[in-house]
Amino acid sequence: MDPQNVDRVRLRPEIAGLAAYAQGRVPAQDGFKLSSNENPFDPLPGVVDAVAAADALNRYPDGAALALRDRLAERFGVGTSEVHLGAGSVAILSQFINAAAGPGDEVVYAWRSFEAYPGLVVVSGASSVTVPLLPDARHDLDGMVSAINERTRVVIVCTPNNPTGPIVTTAEFERFMASVPSDLLVILDEAYVEFVTDPDHVDGRRQIGRYPNLVVLRTFSKAYGLAGLRIGYAIGPERLLNAARAAAIPMSVTDTAQAAALASLDREGELLDRVGVIAERRTRLREGLIAQGWDVPEAQGNFVWLRTGEHTARCVDAFFDGGLAVRGFAPDGIRVGVGEQESVDRVLKIAGELVGTLPKTPRNEQLG
Repeated sequence: MDPQNVDRVRLRPEIAGLAAYAQGRVPAQDGFKLSSNENPFDPLPGVVDAVAAADALNRYPDGAALALRDRLAERFGVGTSEVHLGAGSVAILSQFINAAAGPGDEVVYAWRSFEAYPGLVVVSGASSVTVPLLPDARHDLDGMVSAINERTRVVIVCTPNNPTGPIVTTAEFERFMASVPSDLLVILDEAYVEFVTDPDHVDGRRQIGRYPNLVVLRTFSKAYGLAGLRIGYAIGPERLLNAARAAAIPMSVTDTAQAAALASLDREGELLDRVGVIAERRTRLREGLIAQGWDVPEAQGNFVWLRTGEHTARCVDAFFDGGLAVRGFAPDGIRVGVGEQESVDRVLKIAGELVGTLPKTPRNEQLG
């Protein structure tokens, strides 16, 4: 095939120039992959059994997913029609952006935040309006309100914020919602909410039903350890969820994923015990990094944020050479997932060697 002929095929220029999502590097066999915020614990035995039983691979999945939607509806005190499933919460986020925003429209979100946001907005044809984080790596909600105009169609609030870690409090969120036009879609992205230990954090479960323009996103990928099965969910008004369903690829949530999610809910107490262990490791890791001299923002997910600025690529390589795959976001910093217990000690060892090679400034302001 003549490459020149392929190059002449017409594509949207913004899509042709958009880099595809790239997973982090895989460390050596004796290393630890801390770049994807994965749960280091294997699924519980009952979950594995449920997956093994859902083996009708020659049949399409149950597109309605009523059993799981009923279960989540009961959990959140809503109707089944107010629950929507997707192949991970990011898939649902894409559906909402495509349903609400198009060419000439704008989507507002904090930056730096989840790395998929910019690409999802580009695919929709809309434009991103990014609001810089505050110096402590928290959302500037007042700045986000100020960024809203007649072209704004979606606002995304990520709490705990990925990749920096801090939460949005209940009081902050409620003030924010009081200032946002009631016809503007607000998406509360709570992919890491189960790891939060701060009692002041906004909890989407308590916000549901209070606002006609609010949708809450959650996932089974992180706390529930089902990242490989890709299943997330949204809770919100039926009309908004119907718009997402219309923009969704049909039957994209497998029966295997649905069975695993139901089994995980049955064993939620045991799973959340594991989440507690991860939260304790996170606290120990953050405290150890701070003691070394790092300025680490409040960490409420299953990861910590290192401000490495222009030195990010070098520091990522140093971690990798030490057997740790971490996620670099040049030119701002590095996100380090909380993994196996042994990985925490290795992170602290390498970070301790690196911190002395970085400029010493108040709050590391020159490092991102």
